[in-house]
Amino acid sequence: MLDPLARERAHLTSSRAALRAMREDVEALDIKDVTANWVNSLVLGRQIEDRIKALADLADTPLFFGRLDYLHTTQEGQRFYIGRRHVHDADGDPMVIDWRAPVSQPYYQASKKDPQDVGLRRRFGYTAGDLTAYEDEHLSDPAELETTSRLLQAEIERPRVGPMRDIVATIQPEQDGIVRSDLSGTVCVQGGPGTGKTAVGLHRVAYLLYAHRERLARTGTLVIGPNRSFLHYIEQVLPALGELEVQQATVDDLVAHVEVRGTDEAATAVVKGDARMAEVLRRAVRSHVAMPKESLMVVRGSRRWRVPAYEIEEMVRELLDRDIRYGAAREALPQRIAHAVLVRMEEAGEAPDDRVQNAVARNTAVKAVVKECWPLVEPAKLVLRLLGDAEFLAEHAEGLFTEDEQKLLLWAKPARSVKSAKWSAADAVLIDETRDLVERTHSLGHVVLDEAQDLSPMQYRAVGRRCTTGSATVLGDLAQGTTPWATESWAQALGHLGKPEAVVEELTAGFRVPREVIAYASRLLPHMSPGLAAVESVRENPGSLAVRHTEDPEELDAAVVAACVESLAHEGSIGLIAADARIAPLAEALTAAGLAYLSPGEETTAESRLTLVPASLAKGLEYDYVVLDEPAAVVDGEPDERTGLRRLYVALTRAVSGLTILHSAPVPVQLGTL
Repeated sequence: MLDPLARERAHLTSSRAALRAMREDVEALDIKDVTANWVNSLVLGRQIEDRIKALADLADTPLFFGRLDYLHTTQEGQRFYIGRRHVHDADGDPMVIDWRAPVSQPYYQASKKDPQDVGLRRRFGYTAGDLTAYEDEHLSDPAELETTSRLLQAEIERPRVGPMRDIVATIQPEQDGIVRSDLSGTVCVQGGPGTGKTAVGLHRVAYLLYAHRERLARTGTLVIGPNRSFLHYIEQVLPALGELEVQQATVDDLVAHVEVRGTDEAATAVVKGDARMAEVLRRAVRSHVAMPKESLMVVRGSRRWRVPAYEIEEMVRELLDRDIRYGAAREALPQRIAHAVLVRMEEAGEAPDDRVQNAVARNTAVKAVVKECWPLVEPAKLVLRLLGDAEFLAEHAEGLFTEDEQKLLLWAKPARSVKSAKWSAADAVLIDETRDLVERTHSLGHVVLDEAQDLSPMQYRAVGRRCTTGSATVLGDLAQGTTPWATESWAQALGHLGKPEAVVEELTAGFRVPREVIAYASRLLPHMSPGLAAVESVRENPGSLAVRHTEDPEELDAAVVAACVESLAHEGSIGLIAADARIAPLAEALTAAGLAYLSPGEETTAESRLTLVPASLAKGLEYDYVVLDEPAAVVDGEPDERTGLRRLYVALTRAVSGLTILHSAPVPVQLGTL
């Protein structure tokens, strides 16, 4: 008789064979006789290709990671293997249950106090894709103490090489509650370093696609990250869970209507990102509307139809009062005028129909009136004028911005054209706002916004436009806000996003960053984010923090290189984080020492595990071991002390197993001494 481990291995082998058979069945489908035309054939062929990709068996990714044995379940059978996707045998009976299915939820939620009809929960341990261990919890046995799972802890602490991986095997109860929250509501997750907020957001997308697949297939989903390096780091999580259709972008990608070639001073960027700019733009757009100067005469055949100026003015004012989008009102005005003409035709005994009304709306004289009263507005040209014409800006910023703030908004040298202008990232957001004033932005079914604390109010509005009819998952940490316009509270941020009713959840249990490291970094919190709760790490890792002082500044580079060599002796990824201004000399030092290194966004491998990371790009990334160069330089590299301390807080909390800090200048006094 097989021992339990051998039986579980046999089930894994059978499950892999079943998955392979499922894939082969799809590959063998013949659609030649079931499609009516080439369009249907193309669509069905694409769906089949996607299904084949979703059924891929990743050799190093376990098909299942847990098992539930129910006591008195009404489900068919009492034993369920929980995995990343559903697998069934030739008869259609499940061999692996998708982790998102309702029957799987007790795997994450059941406890001694609330066993949820689960008699046994079994966790599996894997090495390079091979099932090598298992661990049982008898939830219905009062004699068995509730202990921390060794396999769960080992999976959480497993060295990280390559892109971010899913946490589907280690989701904690408080995380699971957020993951499975309903599609109709927006959720904001405040989570400190190592609490798993990014993973929670990505797994919520995967869950929503499972629970509402048809709806989200129509409306779409989008993950928004702070930069390309971050998006590259997380891009494999959803495909590993079988979800291939989720788009990823940065906020800059969303508003890329012009080429960004310029930059703003911090003070200017803050003003451009202020929510008051939305009203300035609205006023500027509506300022193009004018009242008719004379009556309209429409000639049709031998008849002439007159619409007096006061009547057209009433139409224009009614459209203004309705406050609909500028472009929609512009399209409605000729139809309103044409309807007035048709009324006169009917009073004269004619019987015009809709075709006549449409023809009148296209009449040259009607077009001329519309052009006079409601001219076309090109968003980029309007913003160009607003930033280059002091009088035009003053007219529409009156009562909103002070004269000093208006001076910050104005270009020193106005650009001649949209193409020649050196647009900044903040300018692109203003153009996007203006485009939405003219024509409605397409709304998606669900948007995930990560590192949200760094967005300006106008950037929040840009994201909010993408989910006006959908919902959002907002992820961030107020303590890690490192832009001059970083949000002060989630209530403010969610208001700008257009989701003031969102539920704010706080994750305070840290699963990645060692307790010694997070405690050291948390010394900064009272000085940069008073009142924010510190993360309580569940990981004990004595000796995970080292702070080393180098007396001679000339020897600091060599000491940093030596620390990198020391860290490379451990298993896993290594991140060398430094102030942006220190990246070039450190790159030279690494090269001179013969140490190859990657840039953020480049995938680490077993052969290439060291990444040189500018502090400005460290957010959202994590490494097994981090070497942090000159903390004071990280703080000094920012425009103000609070932002600098927040940047340092981010850098201090990227380590999963160990952090080595090297400094020549004194460390910031807010950190105190070890």
